[in-house]
Amino acid sequence: MTTPLGPADLDAGRFETRTFDGRGFRMVFVHENPGGVPLLLVHGWPETKRIFWRVIEPLAAAGFEVIVPDLRGFGDSEPAPDGFGDTAACARDLGALLAHLGHDRVVAAGGDFGGPVVQALAQLRPDLVGRLVLYNCPLPGDAGLFPDSAGRAVAATDYFIRQGTDPDGLAAELASAQQRRRYVATMYTSRFWAHPGAFSADAVEFHTEPFGDPTRFRAGLEPYRSVFDRSARSEDLRLAANPAVPVLVLYGPSDHVVPEGFDRRAAAVFPAHVGPFLLRDCGHFVPWEAPHAFVTATTAFAGDLLALARYRA
Repeated sequence: MTTPLGPADLDAGRFETRTFDGRGFRMVFVHENPGGVPLLLVHGWPETKRIFWRVIEPLAAAGFEVIVPDLRGFGDSEPAPDGFGDTAACARDLGALLAHLGHDRVVAAGGDFGGPVVQALAQLRPDLVGRLVLYNCPLPGDAGLFPDSAGRAVAATDYFIRQGTDPDGLAAELASAQQRRRYVATMYTSRFWAHPGAFSADAVEFHTEPFGDPTRFRAGLEPYRSVFDRSARSEDLRLAANPAVPVLVLYGPSDHVVPEGFDRRAAAVFPAHVGPFLLRDCGHFVPWEAPHAFVTATTAFAGDLLALARYRA
């Protein structure tokens, strides 16, 4: 399933970016093929919009209008002045961005923290989200951001408590850009979130580079703090099972942070599901580790929408 890296995959300037200031901070996003079927791609932690670098171009070529933001405080986007970084705040940011772009119906995809964000968007705005693509992410009923980790190594989950209960202490401890990047790099390598060997040294450098910035690193811990600290939540929001929205479920089973059974549980909480599809030799970072599978599955899932758009054109 491994797709060889090309030079463009590690080029931070590969895609032109745009900005949106409608929520009180500067959000930076990639916007390819305007006029296609709107497809929102939402990253998690420790990721930025770069995690989708290998799928943006083929998805645009398939007929999607591909919208790929950096969430508040991540990558090139500014932290929000209200200080929040929770699921609901990020979902409302994306709703505002889509309204700014003139969309009233989209397909939304996300993994890791991006999974709850697009689920929340579908819950808060059922008129807006017509379909979801979910992979390796928290689901309704999960404690906090991730499921109970019984059966997984403690080394796969200790980061969660530290980031959620002592984000300032962790940020202070990781005082240099090199230390911050080395910490983030473990999620791509020694903690076995990804399938072994899925990230070359150059790819690790590419994905950790944005987290060298101290402000961005600290802002990226806010989703975890919001799990433990009520004051870090912009509003009360509990993810719920959603029987109405069609969901494509993908699962990289080499993941050692999202426990086994994600696929079965996703199918249970989203009855209108397609799949689940298990991706061989793939872990947590599905769009990067299995770009061909992600593109072809998403294209097939929205094939009727793409065909209708071509007919209307």
